[in-house]
Amino acid sequence: MKTFKKFYIEITSICNLACSFCPPTQRAKGFIGLDEFSHRLDQIKPHTNHIYLHVKGEPLLHPKLDAILDISHAKGFKVNITTNGTLIEKNRHKLLDKPALRQMNFSLHSFDGHEGSTDKDGYVASVLSFAKELVKQPDVFVSFRLWNLTKDNGTNLERKRNKEIVEMLEREFALDFRIEEKFVRGGGIKLADRVYLNQDHEFEWPDLKEDEDDGIGFCHGLRNQAGVLLDGTVIPCCLDGEGVINLGNIGETAFSDIIEGERANRLYDGFSRREVVEELCRKCGYRRRFDLEAKVRA
Repeated sequence: MKTFKKFYIEITSICNLACSFCPPTQRAKGFIGLDEFSHRLDQIKPHTNHIYLHVKGEPLLHPKLDAILDISHAKGFKVNITTNGTLIEKNRHKLLDKPALRQMNFSLHSFDGHEGSTDKDGYVASVLSFAKELVKQPDVFVSFRLWNLTKDNGTNLERKRNKEIVEMLEREFALDFRIEEKFVRGGGIKLADRVYLNQDHEFEWPDLKEDEDDGIGFCHGLRNQAGVLLDGTVIPCCLDGEGVINLGNIGETAFSDIIEGERANRLYDGFSRREVVEELCRKCGYRRRFDLEAKVRA
C-alpha cells in the first residue's frame, strides 16, 4: 500500500495575491465544504497522517479554517500550512491553540513577488509577531521562506529585495551571527527554537508549453507525496496545479483504488526505472533538482 509523508488537500483555489512566480489557476474558484473535507480525510487516512492545506490558493482565505483544523485533529492528522502571511492578523485567532497545527511556512518572497505590495516593514513585523506567539505552543514549527534567489547570485544575500527581510530577522531574533555567514542554498538556518529560515532558487511551475528534457530521471511524486485539488482530482505532486496528471476523482472513486490505478502505477514504476513517463514531468524543472542532487552525492 502506498503511503505518503506529505498529502496536499487544496481547501481553496483562490488567492489574494498575484505573484509573478506563481501562475494563476485556470480552474474554477471556490472553497471546500466541511463535509467534503471530512470525507477526503477519511479516504486518505490509511495512507498518511500529515496534510498540507494547499496546492494553489491561499489557505487563510478559507472562512472555516478553524473548523478545518478541528476536524483534522479529531481524525488524527497533523497539519502544515503554507501562506503568504498577508492575512495573518485577521486569522490569528483561528490558528492559535489548535492541536492539529504542526508547522506554518511563510513565503516571505510573496511581498516582492506581488506588484503593488506596500508597507514591507509592517508586513514582516506582523508575521514575525505571530510566529513568536505561535511557537510558544509545544511541538509547533515555523519556517520562513525566501525562495526567490537566482542561479547567478544565489549566494549573494545582499540582494536588495531580501536584505531588508534578512536584517529584520537578525534583529527580531537577536542573532549572534549574520545569516549570510551560514547561508546554504536549500538548507535551513535555525533562528530560534523551532523557527527556521529557508532560502532557495525561484522555480518555475511545470507547463506543457515548455520544452521536454531527455525523459530520464527520478521524482518523489506518488512516493512521499500526493494531493487532491478542490474539485476532487487526485494528482501525484503539489506542482501539478492544473490537474494535468489526473489520476481520478476522489468523489467518484476510492482514493486507495485511484493510487493503485493504471496511470498511477505507470508513473510510479517509471520513476523506479528512472524513466519519466508523463509529459508534464518531462517539462518540470523542479524534478531536475533531484537529478542534480544525485550527481552531487555521487
